[in-house]
Amino acid sequence: MKLAGSCHCGSVNFSVNSPHPYPFNFCYCSICRKTAGAGGYAINLGAEFATLEVSGRECISVYKARIKDEVTGEMRESPGERSFCRICASVLWVWDPRWPDLVHPFASVIDSELPVPSERTHLMLDSKAGWVQEDIRGSDKTFPHYPEESLAEWHERLGLVS
Repeated sequence: MKLAGSCHCGSVNFSVNSPHPYPFNFCYCSICRKTAGAGGYAINLGAEFATLEVSGRECISVYKARIKDEVTGEMRESPGERSFCRICASVLWVWDPRWPDLVHPFASVIDSELPVPSERTHLMLDSKAGWVQEDIRGSDKTFPHYPEESLAEWHERLGLVS
């Protein structure tokens, strides 16, 4: 599915091909929650980095989150790059050099009509802010950390690969 997206002020517009367009993965981690989570979570989609076309690239800045190393306890910079509009601060997508073929646009900036998922995954619930009340429905899955099932595997399991 070809997705079209933009920032709030319209300075950045983009399109990307997404074989995994269902917005099902609600991430409550502190990074997503604080940089893009209006509801206390953010939703990333899976797309093909090679197909990303951007206008307004000069208005994009990149944030690399600081993450606590589980072994040493020291803070380190994540290799993942969170692109956002430097004019209006809309968070656009995440790209990580460890998975260079993938890009993860945030569902919140997609202008295309997205398909409605039949079930949802709530992950990183151990990082959830106290004020957030999850909207967990009948077939939804919940995880204190990351689930083992990837975006691609979820779409494949439900026969939703486009």
